[in-house]
Amino acid sequence: MFASHLQKPYDAPVLNLRILFSRATIPVMSNSSTPQDQTDNVLEASPVQLKIWELAWPSILGNLLFSVIGIISIKIVGNLGSEAVAAVTTGHRLFFAIQAILMAISAGTTAMVARAWGANDPNEAARVTSASLWVGIGVSIVLTIPCIAFAGSIAGVFGLNENTTRMAAEFIQVLALFNISFAINMVFGAALRAAGDAKTPLWIGVLMNIINVFLVYGLVFGEFGMPKLDTLGAALASGLSLTVSAAVLLGLWYARKLKVAVGGRGSLTWLRIKQLYQIGYPAAVEQFVFQLGFIGFLWLVAYYGTEPYAAYGIGVQILSLSFVVGFGFSIAGATLVGQHLGAQEPEAAERQGWRATRLAIGSMMAMSLMIMFFAEEISRYLIDDDLVVHYTVIFIYILGLAQPLMGIEFTLSGCLRGAGDTRYPLLATMVGLIGIRVGLAALFTLAGLSVVWIFAALLGDYLIKALMLTHRFRSGRWKNKMKRFGFDAPGAAA
Repeated sequence: MFASHLQKPYDAPVLNLRILFSRATIPVMSNSSTPQDQTDNVLEASPVQLKIWELAWPSILGNLLFSVIGIISIKIVGNLGSEAVAAVTTGHRLFFAIQAILMAISAGTTAMVARAWGANDPNEAARVTSASLWVGIGVSIVLTIPCIAFAGSIAGVFGLNENTTRMAAEFIQVLALFNISFAINMVFGAALRAAGDAKTPLWIGVLMNIINVFLVYGLVFGEFGMPKLDTLGAALASGLSLTVSAAVLLGLWYARKLKVAVGGRGSLTWLRIKQLYQIGYPAAVEQFVFQLGFIGFLWLVAYYGTEPYAAYGIGVQILSLSFVVGFGFSIAGATLVGQHLGAQEPEAAERQGWRATRLAIGSMMAMSLMIMFFAEEISRYLIDDDLVVHYTVIFIYILGLAQPLMGIEFTLSGCLRGAGDTRYPLLATMVGLIGIRVGLAALFTLAGLSVVWIFAALLGDYLIKALMLTHRFRSGRWKNKMKRFGFDAPGAAA
């Protein structure tokens, strides 16, 4: 039930960088172009879009598989009742809140590796990856303590019943035992994709998800000679599958089979740690704010009872089939923006960002429409509870309407992070999630409106974030952000 961070052993170059950064394939359309010139430019643009798809499709496919596995896992846990689904939803949400720092490290890794790769400096990309790995492992060890010691107190803030709170706390404590594996997966996934290798994370993610679903079924129900652990089995299955993928990645890395090499001695310098910190800490704060906002929002949903709360968890899992498309283009946008800036091509970086955004919007709309059409059938398959199904269908309709806005948020946030501009997505998250979503949901709750209105607050959140991020990307201020962190940067708008 984790986002699939990884995917396949490297066996051939994924990107031909000379072609990717060739100005022949990234034309500049000026106002003086003739109609024939413009037609030629449109024809020439298609290879560039192919590069976006080349980076996006492995992530989309891998995460689609992950989402299907997640739905199967929800189906398995759903057989234990709505309390079990609510506990797993809470456990995952709290776990990811605590992992915000690790997600920030991966944001810094993406920007720095992409920049190095675009500048044709694979040795620096290797050193950044090594430094990120050591920092990530150290942070993950430190994070294990609060995950285990304070899980019960944190889970209690949702106001769920005693049994659900207990299960959620135990879920977090089990996952915390696998923090190091989580960190290894995140760093390698970020580094490989930033270097243009999205296929390795795909195939390793396939392996991880197959192991995960096998273990979930066995450990939840006590099949295949395994102990019957109920919701704890789902947590243990996620942790063990992450550990297997981390071990495979480390083995391939030290065997020199990955596209990003081992950095060797001298990789972990104060300068690289400082750069990771400077790029990553706004992403860490953003993740903290993001998770805090989600916890506040879920607390308001939980006020209406276990059924709407479980419906939220199920609805998000179902619509994740659409989200992962946006995540794929977010990864592609971050990689190409970072690489083009490293190659001193800021205008090409901007064009790639807009292309990735358009493709994300169209793809997510198409996927969400199919999900909305079959919303009730899918929901009823996952849980046999009429009230939960009722709320799940309503939630899917509401969040389905927000998919174009989410496509803008996912992709442009990724592009900005790939450029090292991690502060503006933080601002957008604070305004949209805390100010609009939680603010509106609180007002609707105080007004005594139904939980449907709480769900609808999502629309205001995504609208504001889409408008803010579009304005920021159009301004071009992100093009020289890396200059502040000790990198040479191309000229850009002030």
